[in-house]
Amino acid sequence: MLEVKAKIREWGRSLGIVLPKEEIKKEGLKKDDTVTVLIAKKKNVLRDTFGIIKLKRSTDEILKESDRESWDE
Repeated sequence: MLEVKAKIREWGRSLGIVLPKEEIKKEGLKKDDTVTVLIAKKKNVLRDTFGIIKLKRSTDEILKESDRESWDE
C-alpha cells in the first residue's frame, strides 16, 4: 500500500495529482495499471490533537484583565 501527500493540480478543465516516481517504482506500478485512490483532505492537526477550547470569557476580556494586572516597570 502506498501513502503519498500530493497537491491537486489543474490539467486543462480537469484536476489531477502527480505521484512521485520513486514511490511508483517501490510499488512496481506501470502504465495502464489500475489503482484505487483514497482521498482525505488535510485537517487541522492541532484541533484534532487538542480539541477546541471554550472559555467563559472572551479573549479580549482576558487580555484587558491581564493589562490591568500587569506590573509597571
